[in-house]
Amino acid sequence: MKTDIDNVQVTSFPKEKIKILLLEGVHPDGVSLFEKEGFSVEAFKPAFDEAELLKVLDNIFVLGIRSKTKLTGRIFEKPKKLIAAGAYCIGTNQIDLEAAARRGIPVFNAPFSNTRSVAELAITDMMMLMRRLIDKIGKAHKGEWEKDASGCLEVRGKTLGIVGYGHIGSQVSILAEALGMRVIYHDIADRLSLGNAVPVPSLKDLLEQSDCVTLHVPETPETKSLISAEQIGWMKQGALLINTSRGTVVDMQALAGAIIFGRLSGAAVDVFPNEPKSTSEGFISPLQGLPNVILTPHIGGATEEAQRNIGIEVSTKLIRFINNGSTEGAVNFPNVVLPELEGAHRILHIHKNVPGVMQKINTMFGKAAINIHAQYLRTLGEIGYLIMDTNKKATREMVQRMRVMPETIKVRAIF
Repeated sequence: MKTDIDNVQVTSFPKEKIKILLLEGVHPDGVSLFEKEGFSVEAFKPAFDEAELLKVLDNIFVLGIRSKTKLTGRIFEKPKKLIAAGAYCIGTNQIDLEAAARRGIPVFNAPFSNTRSVAELAITDMMMLMRRLIDKIGKAHKGEWEKDASGCLEVRGKTLGIVGYGHIGSQVSILAEALGMRVIYHDIADRLSLGNAVPVPSLKDLLEQSDCVTLHVPETPETKSLISAEQIGWMKQGALLINTSRGTVVDMQALAGAIIFGRLSGAAVDVFPNEPKSTSEGFISPLQGLPNVILTPHIGGATEEAQRNIGIEVSTKLIRFINNGSTEGAVNFPNVVLPELEGAHRILHIHKNVPGVMQKINTMFGKAAINIHAQYLRTLGEIGYLIMDTNKKATREMVQRMRVMPETIKVRAIF
């Protein structure tokens, strides 16, 4: 299959000339999917900063990153060939999604592939904190024998409060209940409880009742400093706090103070407001050196199973978009699930979502006496996405006409 990718001229690109750039150590199985399709793939382990990206993007068609590389509006303004981006992780807050959409670039992520891994880390953290294992392990390594049950508790019978009852939070709920815990949860959306978990009406209610609180919310303006000094003051004396969601959700200074003064008996944090871009950079946190505090380097989804699943999921979505125009799973773009292309050419028209575009294009095709085999249209915000399957004769002629329409953002033909 050949693909017309360039937004400037109507040319057919063989697959080996479609360049894929993957950063931050995308799993080899995700890389190999592109290679098996015949695309030209470059994969690197480190993150790239804006300046480094701007140097290499001119000939890149698809860009894949994880959580450290930032895709700013400037990144999306420069390249003419870039048609899609993949976030090989759950979150997309490192990407300017609106800027990508304005340039006709869908962004795909993997919202569910590391769900189990993050849930297991939260449960592991909770059990280690309850038994104060982090301190005892450290002392044993230094030759100290602290065989003491003081402050060490079973999780059975305790109350776990889950803030954010989505895919990860609900998984934590099931695992915790299997351990004999009472589970309560709070979410801004109505969520059906699993097992015997009980929803509570407010965050304050949850914090007041919980022996351990675990956070599983996205990074939004509403969740910034969701847990600060005031909310910590609502928590039970000696409670535990676990954050494997986003670094901005917790006020780190307030949390450190609560540990130092004994308001909370421990905490586990996997995400931080400012994280090193590479393993060579130093890491600083006000929580360092505090008792019964677990600090991990954003490894909630860092299991071989999760990274493989993420690699396969995002690469598969990107390949479907390249090969047939499907945008299922795009986070900033109209979602369209398309059938495989057989016996026709497919024209993908990304345009400004204003009235009359489809009518104008259909009139154009009608005057040219060109039959349309199938047609699909979806809109989202400022973007409209029109897909038309037609015959070979129509492709070059009509793509040229559609390119010069004032509403057009991108046109791509697949055949």
